[in-house]
Amino acid sequence: MSVIQQIQEKYAKLMAIIIAVALLTFVVMLAFENGGSLFRGSSGTAVGTVNGQEISLTDFGKKIDQQEEGLKQQGYTGTGARQQAIELAWRGEVNRLLMASEINELGMQIGKRELGDILYGPNPPQYLRQLFSDPKTGIYDARLAKSKIDETMRKAKPEQKAELNAYMHDLEFVRMNEKYNSLLSNTINYPKWYIQKQNDDNSQLSKISFVREVYTSIPDSTITISDKEVEDYVNAHKDQFKQDESRSIAYVAFSALPTAADSAATLKDITDLKPEFDTTKEIENFLTRVGSTIKFTDDYYPKSQLQTANQQMSAGFKDTILTLPKGAVYGPYLDGGNYVLAKMVDSKILPDSVKCRHILLGTTDPQTQQPLMDDSVAHRLADSIALAIKNGANFDTLETRFTTDQASHREKGVMTFSSTQIQGEGFAPEFGKFILFDGKPGDKKVVHTQFGWHYIEILNHIKPETHYQIAYLAKPIEASEETDANASNEATRFAGDSRDQKSFDANAEKLKSKGINKLYEQNILPNAFQLPSLGVSRPFIKNIYAADLGDVLAPERVGESYVVAMVTDVNKKGTRSVRLARLMVEPILKNHKKAEMIGKKVASATTLEAAAQALGGKQIETADSIRFEGSQASKISFEPKVIGASFNPANKGRISAPIEGTSGVYVIRVEDISATPIAGANVDEQRQQRIQQMQMQYQQMVMQSQQSPALVALQEAANIKDNRSKLNY
Repeated sequence: MSVIQQIQEKYAKLMAIIIAVALLTFVVMLAFENGGSLFRGSSGTAVGTVNGQEISLTDFGKKIDQQEEGLKQQGYTGTGARQQAIELAWRGEVNRLLMASEINELGMQIGKRELGDILYGPNPPQYLRQLFSDPKTGIYDARLAKSKIDETMRKAKPEQKAELNAYMHDLEFVRMNEKYNSLLSNTINYPKWYIQKQNDDNSQLSKISFVREVYTSIPDSTITISDKEVEDYVNAHKDQFKQDESRSIAYVAFSALPTAADSAATLKDITDLKPEFDTTKEIENFLTRVGSTIKFTDDYYPKSQLQTANQQMSAGFKDTILTLPKGAVYGPYLDGGNYVLAKMVDSKILPDSVKCRHILLGTTDPQTQQPLMDDSVAHRLADSIALAIKNGANFDTLETRFTTDQASHREKGVMTFSSTQIQGEGFAPEFGKFILFDGKPGDKKVVHTQFGWHYIEILNHIKPETHYQIAYLAKPIEASEETDANASNEATRFAGDSRDQKSFDANAEKLKSKGINKLYEQNILPNAFQLPSLGVSRPFIKNIYAADLGDVLAPERVGESYVVAMVTDVNKKGTRSVRLARLMVEPILKNHKKAEMIGKKVASATTLEAAAQALGGKQIETADSIRFEGSQASKISFEPKVIGASFNPANKGRISAPIEGTSGVYVIRVEDISATPIAGANVDEQRQQRIQQMQMQYQQMVMQSQQSPALVALQEAANIKDNRSKLNY
């Protein structure tokens, strides 16, 4: 196998590592040879644009396939993985175009010497480090890496050269992103005058007397806020009311889950199969024929790892099954959503794990698939090793000289395997049969497997215990066609009678007597795949976006229900509507009106005592040791306007104008303003500490969000058009 072929197979894992430690959501991974396309029937349409640059369907489809392959390698599968792959691919393409534009404008480049440092320097890419490190020492062999890469560029096929060039281009792009973020991080600055000004401000202490009237003294019900007032506030603070495109629905779900009758039917089916299960000698064929959801395996498992239908068999069932005599059947019993019969096929005392050592005379290199030696030669050599050891030769010496298994060689050929590993898929069955079933500690044997010829010695059987071979006949409890049809028909009738909001709400109210409630899904995004309360259904979400406000959708199967939905909100990208903004704006405006009402009461007061009297005889309070930062005066510590006014010389010895605070209206009188030294006020040290703190925070934001604050700013400033929701995927 050539270097580039190995890169093709393993690069997805590399990307998962890189993404976790740098700005790599937008790094283009190596091309995979995956067939199929995400988008069908949509050729000629761009997925989107970034500042006028198109993201093509073809390229984007490849990026999604690459991302999905990488997620699969990390254990993520299903529709959720597909949706995540699409989001990662989109974010990656947007960020790639934004960063490429910035990098080009700055004239940033990677020269040959720097590329050499990336590939062969002290910190090579993880993949190359794994491929070209000495297995004995773990030291990266840069010369070997360079030799193999140079050989690939000279002799490989054109498409392989192109892939290797793409790999190196990606590494360059990663380095340029690192340099770009380092450039920004190193521009962080705190001027000395700014630090000095903060120190001067924080050296001041203030003492005040004040009276206050909290907003809750005026009932909310007495204040009215018009739509015009909300609209004016939103227009004056548009940055606070940005919104993405979204929709909301009200819906009624008619369950298509199995009924009690369906459960009874499944129980009868499995009970009818019990006699044949009890007598059959062809267990595997029988379970395949009747459609058991648990396939038969002839492996032996200890009690702790017995196979079940849903991996959560109760201890009572398990203990009962383990007491069965050979050939006996227990059940049916309910295990999750299945009815199950369990048959004791056999039991053996087997070790929990086996410690052994071997010398492998491999016939094929597992990395390159190139032949190492002829099978007959390997066989004769293995027999010779066995004879030599029998006559007193040293195992370690022979293992070092002859073994082709470099992984086990690190431990002088010694390996330990659990009983489940030995019986697992991919473990050489001939090897496993000898060390687990046929042999005992001290036994030695020459064994042939797909990897070549082994000389094996069993060193120890660890913690022998009873292992069980059990066959399970499992039948899932599934909804019958009748159950499914009933749910579908109910949904169809409801939809037919509910053609507008009034009839939808009225008919939903009638369903409450059947235990069916009207529910809601808020802020459904155009590219979403699933709804948290319902499940995965991209077609359903597309239909929501194809409808208008107030439309009632046709019934649709989503998850385990037939759903009838009505569109209740259509929110376009831009500024939030008055109706949506009111929830946040109304309390602010009410408090502002209350502040005006309270302010009028004390408008004519010239002393604090008069202000207290105007507010109904309020108590005059005091706050001492007030500082701009870190004020210990708990009475006003959440009132920044009051703290600011406490240092206004104009308020010393006289009362302030009414101050509209966060919790109420304040009238204050400054009693004293003094200054104290600030401990540790070394301006140069403070400046360096703050710069270092900000640089660390910047890097942490990059690592945690996988994109820098600068990149977020570029996204906000860019003209990005996302057409994904209009495409067929």
